[in-house]
Amino acid sequence: MIVLGIDPGTARLGYGVVDRQGSALTMLDYGCLETIKDRPLEQRLLLIHDGLTDLIETHHPEAMGVERLFFNKNTQTAMAVGQARGVVLLTAAQHGLPVFEYGPHEVKLAVTGYGRAPKDQVQRMVQLVLAMTELPRPDDAADALAVAVCTAHAVTPGHTVRA
Repeated sequence: MIVLGIDPGTARLGYGVVDRQGSALTMLDYGCLETIKDRPLEQRLLLIHDGLTDLIETHHPEAMGVERLFFNKNTQTAMAVGQARGVVLLTAAQHGLPVFEYGPHEVKLAVTGYGRAPKDQVQRMVQLVLAMTELPRPDDAADALAVAVCTAHAVTPGHTVRA
């Protein structure tokens, strides 16, 4: 089962694609979709939509995992991330992909066994679980791979969420 994990953002949206065969996970692709800061917001959101569409058409995932919005003190950043999440959810719906959402602590718990694990520990565990030769970077891409790993462990073929 191929899973697409997303760490939403407007300036940089992280993505990670993993394949689960039985209990084995394999990294297929990861990286970031970056937008140009000088462009109007609607054009940046369109770039995210087009990039996600390309990823979906390339990898044919059966499910998508998306990190839930984590509110911080910067409401402008939170609004931009929320708008990017909207584009992600819309793109998934356009392609008939079921979406599974996780908070940052849920992803950390699934990947490291500790819900407050630091970013570097999450990166190292993603590297280990996916047998990657290098640490996944940048952080947005590593987080997206962690979301994909979390989703791959939680969802069975046919899209049943494990308790």
